[in-house]
Amino acid sequence: WAVVADFTHHAHSASLSAVAVNNRYVVTGSRDETIQIYDMKKKIEHGALLQHNGTITCLEFYGTAHLLSGAEDGLICIWNTKRWECLKSIKAHKGHVTSLSIHPSGKLALSVGTDKTLRTWNLVEGRSAFIKNLKQNAHIIKWSPDGERYVTVITNKVDIYRLDTASITGTITAEKRISSLIFITDYILAIAGDDEMIRLYSCDSQKCVCEFKAHENRIKDIYSFEREEQHVIVTASSDGYIKMWSLDLNKTKDVPSLLCEVNTKARLTCLAVWLDQASEMNENSDKAATSSQANEDEKPSIVRKKKVCWTDKSDKTAKRKRKITPEKQRLEAPLQKKKKKRNSST
Repeated sequence: WAVVADFTHHAHSASLSAVAVNNRYVVTGSRDETIQIYDMKKKIEHGALLQHNGTITCLEFYGTAHLLSGAEDGLICIWNTKRWECLKSIKAHKGHVTSLSIHPSGKLALSVGTDKTLRTWNLVEGRSAFIKNLKQNAHIIKWSPDGERYVTVITNKVDIYRLDTASITGTITAEKRISSLIFITDYILAIAGDDEMIRLYSCDSQKCVCEFKAHENRIKDIYSFEREEQHVIVTASSDGYIKMWSLDLNKTKDVPSLLCEVNTKARLTCLAVWLDQASEMNENSDKAATSSQANEDEKPSIVRKKKVCWTDKSDKTAKRKRKITPEKQRLEAPLQKKKKKRNSST
């Protein structure tokens, strides 16, 4: 494999703090409090979003129609990516929003902040559904690809939760602070931190199944995707290098082979991979949409006038894809009761 720079732009007046991609756009967040949009099909700058007051800390697309952003001002903003307007701005945390993650169904989202809370958001109603107090501030939260579990990261510790019970099923403890984490499969986690090692852990046994030296300096971010039946891990380090590794999922104990590397000669802070949807690929990442999800997101029924409807309740396709778990029913039950009470009083 070879790496060639084909688009470069001086995006911000301060360092970048977050980046996200879907099948067309790349968005970048910065300490200059702005979100810049880039159209990767045309390789042009598309504009800027100026809703936040504070460093942009997290960005995540859901399909092709929505973007969620979080910042140090404690806000989570939901954006429509067709018109790039803010559909809803939620005061999510008393402190900074440090990380957020959208459930694969698009109906739930999780966020963590510097107020020592983990918050569940009902995106169908656009409001808070559940608040869990944490002993310490978590700086990373992530859903698994199947949406059956999620993980939080507090310094060097990873807590694994089950969705149906909302309780911790296991804990992984690393030697140093964890800077990035991603699900390779529903059961395998790749963890990178303040050293030069990448470690793969089993969510079931919480044991390290493979580790290898990836860089000469600490690793800032990690990403993964599938292309041409090959699973690829991409790593970015403070040493300026971006490296791509081929992982055999049938032999996870084997050290991944290096596909290519490039020296950007920059101090890297974040990383995302944009894949051209025109080429044949099978994406295995919760940060980008498959073509079938993209078709669903094209439907105009997702957003209705002033009411924020992240996913239409009548969307039968979504129901077929994801069965409603008891945990989801428990989270949505209070909202349904409130609605009935409000209607009866009216």
